[in-house]
Amino acid sequence: MKPPQSLPIIGITMGDPVGIGPEILVKALNNSKMYTLCKPLIIGDSQIIKQALKLLKVKHHIHVITDPGQGKYEFNTLDIMDISTIHTDCSSLSGPTIETGTAMQDYIIKGIDLALTHRIAGLVTCPITKTALKLAGSQFHGHTELLAHRTKAKDYAMMLAGKTLKVVLVTIHIPLSQVSARLTREDIINKIKLTHTSLKNLFNIKMPRIAVAGLNPHAGEESMFGREEEDIILPSVRQAKKDGINVLGPLPPDTVFYQAVNGRYDAVVCMYHDQGLIPFKLTHFKDGVNTTLGLPIIRTSVDHGTAYDIAWQGIADHSSLTEAIKMAAFQAINKKVQKK
Repeated sequence: MKPPQSLPIIGITMGDPVGIGPEILVKALNNSKMYTLCKPLIIGDSQIIKQALKLLKVKHHIHVITDPGQGKYEFNTLDIMDISTIHTDCSSLSGPTIETGTAMQDYIIKGIDLALTHRIAGLVTCPITKTALKLAGSQFHGHTELLAHRTKAKDYAMMLAGKTLKVVLVTIHIPLSQVSARLTREDIINKIKLTHTSLKNLFNIKMPRIAVAGLNPHAGEESMFGREEEDIILPSVRQAKKDGINVLGPLPPDTVFYQAVNGRYDAVVCMYHDQGLIPFKLTHFKDGVNTTLGLPIIRTSVDHGTAYDIAWQGIADHSSLTEAIKMAAFQAINKKVQKK
């Protein structure tokens, strides 16, 4: 089944070869429906994909290419750009090595560069770890930092997206004890604006409704439980409203997610990592997608890690990767429409 020429080419980085990336990639592309949504291109290592095919007893052909334009993009054929050549049996490794960590980072860099030069319409990333990046000598802690640096993006945000809930994080990977000191009006306003623009351009929501969660219990209860709401969050919401954005807040964190899941809001802007991730993963543990807002390229990712403990056993769930590929294709098509 060959996809229509008009479908977007979506590059998918293989992630850490020692993790579950290769097997969930094979599982996700072992579905003919994916080829009616996009032209999937694996950015990774054909030797590792061969190992995954053997593990899962899937008999797809491997088509190694050097340029996205060479792809066949047919079901039963995996188009792969070989960025590394790892001959090690990954199932025998208990964790990442310098070789696998370096390869993992090289896949991401190649994917970013392909997207920046418009040779692919979007980028989907399989899971990596900070440990593997460190082994590779990387200065970055994860995908987001590397993506922002490589694309020269100044204002960007992490959104976790599912069918019923979307959350955007103001602060991400910092200790909880530092959140209050790191919150600024500028950051909150930027995250609200990025959320508004992305919901319109990438998710085709013409009039986005955005909620902003408070930091403290009951959103501060008129400053009885903290002044962050009055001093930082509320002024940010007021400014965003003046700029024409339909936004409400700060709202009590213990109710705002329930309201969003039930359709009152299109997204919730959250003050810190677990404030958004706990309700999101409760709702979308298997099908959640991580997408980066504010980049000049489209990027989505699985909403889980490398799962070394179950890797190369053939039991990893590929639902999140399937949804990430679908979302990247959806965003690419919407972005193309917006440009017309």
